[in-house]
Amino acid sequence: MTAALCLSLVGCGLLPDKDPEDMPENWPEEKLYFAGKDRLESGSCNGAIDYYEKLQARYPFGAYAPQAQLELAYCHYKADETPKAIASVDRFMKLNPTHPHMDYAFYLRGLINFNNGKGVLERHLVRDASQRDPGASLQAFNDLSELIKRFPDSRYVADAQLRMRYLRNILAQHEVNVANWYMRRGAFVAAANRARYVVENYQQSPAMPEALLLMAKAYKVLELDDLAADALRVMELNFPNHPGIEEVKRTEVR
Repeated sequence: MTAALCLSLVGCGLLPDKDPEDMPENWPEEKLYFAGKDRLESGSCNGAIDYYEKLQARYPFGAYAPQAQLELAYCHYKADETPKAIASVDRFMKLNPTHPHMDYAFYLRGLINFNNGKGVLERHLVRDASQRDPGASLQAFNDLSELIKRFPDSRYVADAQLRMRYLRNILAQHEVNVANWYMRRGAFVAAANRARYVVENYQQSPAMPEALLLMAKAYKVLELDDLAADALRVMELNFPNHPGIEEVKRTEVR
């Protein structure tokens, strides 16, 4: 009899419904923001994303919207959702050009691109990053460079400089890899041009000796003797003990 009465009450709608104010969709902006912040600080980015997205949908121009956009970008980054992370940080930059955390936005964008294309295993294993498509590395370099140019006193500059140095070496080695590829296929002009680009733009990188050697080899094969001699002279001056010097001297003209 009691069970039947309960069912009857439910059917007639006599039991109280859930209070609409207890549903996140109806929360005020501040409550949504700090709920997301709490999830973020506890390590639950997926939970934070849900609250931040609800906040943006209901209060796109509210007081907490800019910071929520920035933290949403970070959460997408941590969740390996690169396109969403980039879209979120770009939206923040577009809507809040004078925000006091704009330096962090550039830094975060650099981090997102820095790790773009890296799988979970690659982040923990030593791999040759110069073999990957350099597009994301170049974009990361540009983002971090913009941070340093616009905000030279930012707390993120020191880390950005270290990352840029690493990226610079990666980009230089990629150019050398491409130059070697051209050499193996007999495209000596293209090989020389790629190697020269490294010499002109990445002079402090570890790829410099190989780039100079490739220039000397390519020019020698092309019978551009003066250019080959110049490249070899720079090589001997800066890397006198490099074993590749003798190899270049023995390179025969085809």
